[in-house]
Amino acid sequence: MRDVGAGGCLLALLGAAAAPVAWAPRAAVSVDGGFEGHARDLSVLYVDLPLVVLGGALLPLGVWVLGLRWVRRPWVVALAAVAALGLGVWGLTEWWSPRRPPDPGYGSGI
Repeated sequence: MRDVGAGGCLLALLGAAAAPVAWAPRAAVSVDGGFEGHARDLSVLYVDLPLVVLGGALLPLGVWVLGLRWVRRPWVVALAAVAALGLGVWGLTEWWSPRRPPDPGYGSGI
């Protein structure tokens, strides 16, 4: 039974690492700010990043715990948890996008 608990922790660590890796390229525009830093929004670091890490850890862990109650076969539940993590990361990248105000460098010109 100890190995089953270690599998859940491993899946939680995998999710906590995979979700920010998928999230970071989209959040980079808010961190560096684009042209002359006019669109800098550091709230993605102290609001969005902790939520992404927490969701990435809790989603596969929740599927793991619920799956073990219903199926009781760790390898089936591990596949379901990895699939749920993949769907969660896909949903995150499809749904979440940082706020992007219009770039002042691409106006109508002089």
